[in-house]
Formats: sequence, C-alpha cells, structure tokens
Amino acid sequence: QVHVTQSGGGVVQAGGSLRLSCVASGRVFSSLGMAWFRQAPGKEREFVASFTWTGGMTNYAEFVKGRFLISRDSAENSVYLQMDKLQPEDTAVYYCAAEVTGFAGLTQPLEYDYWGQGTQVTVSS
Repeated sequence: QVHVTQSGGGVVQAGGSLRLSCVASGRVFSSLGMAWFRQAPGKEREFVASFTWTGGMTNYAEFVKGRFLISRDSAENSVYLQMDKLQPEDTAVYYCAAEVTGFAGLTQPLEYDYWGQGTQVTVSS
C-alpha cells in the first residue's frame, strides 16, 4: 500500500506562482511513477505532469509547458509542482497520484493506483 499526501495550493492572482508538494509513503517501489492531475468544476480530471523514478523522465500537458515544472526529491519520495504564470483557467483541484510500474507517458487517471486528497488552486483575474 502506498500513501500519497499532498500540500500547497491556495489563492493567487493571475501571473502569480504556487508550489504543490507530494510525498509517497508506505510500500514505496523503486519504479514508482508520480503525477499531477487537476479537475475543474464540471470537467473531467486531466493530466498535468508526471515524473518517473526510473530514468527521471518527465512529461507535461501542452497547456502547462513553459509554465509548470515537476521535480523530485528521491530521498524523500517526494515530487513538487512549481506553477508559474498562473491563469484563471488553471483554477482547479489538483491531485497527486502514484503508480507502481514506472512506465513513461502515463496520462490517464485509470493508470494511477494511489491518489492524494486533492488541494484547491484558485487563480483570480
């Protein structure tokens, strides 16, 4: 069992920055892959960014490239999402997720086994 705990988020004005943190604990596999998703009201959960422990590969949704950066601290089994140049359309509940295969390019929620509790990010115009 893997437990995923996330923190961060809040309210920021357009153009501002926020940083989300996520820690995986419990039975953490060496091939663990971690990702961030988001879900806005009335919309489906969508992929934001991912990081695979093996090879350190990253993947980003097109709409966040150049603005968001996913990074890791392998010693702490943690990943972070630095969000810059935030826009009102980035407003959503952000979720951290983990999966045990470590395959690159996983972008669908069903491909992830463990989820954080979600954290609200609100960007005002």
